[in-house]
Amino acid sequence: QVQLVESGGGLVQAGGSLRLSCAASGRTFSSTAMGWFRQAPGKEREFVTAISWGGVTTVYADSVKGRFTISRDNAKNTVYLQMNSLKPEDTAVYYCAAGAPYAGIMAVTTGPNYWGQGTQVTVSS
Repeated sequence: QVQLVESGGGLVQAGGSLRLSCAASGRTFSSTAMGWFRQAPGKEREFVTAISWGGVTTVYADSVKGRFTISRDNAKNTVYLQMNSLKPEDTAVYYCAAGAPYAGIMAVTTGPNYWGQGTQVTVSS
């Protein structure tokens, strides 16, 4: 099993930056694709970004492309989400997610197997 714990959320002004971290447990982390989702009040949870096992392949939702960057450090069992040029529409609870061990990046995009508890990101206008 994989346990995920997010941190780094908070309140920022529009145009600012924030970096989220997701600490993962489990010896299979290095062979598990990871991703980030978010859910705003009254809206469905939506895909934000995902990264492959080795961190070479990434995919982003159009709404965050060019502003957000996902990365991972397998030695530290941690995945990051660097968020720049934040907009009020980015306000949401952000969830770290993981696919099944050895599953590809698309498995995370369409249906993660594991979720973190979420961290609140609020962008003021």
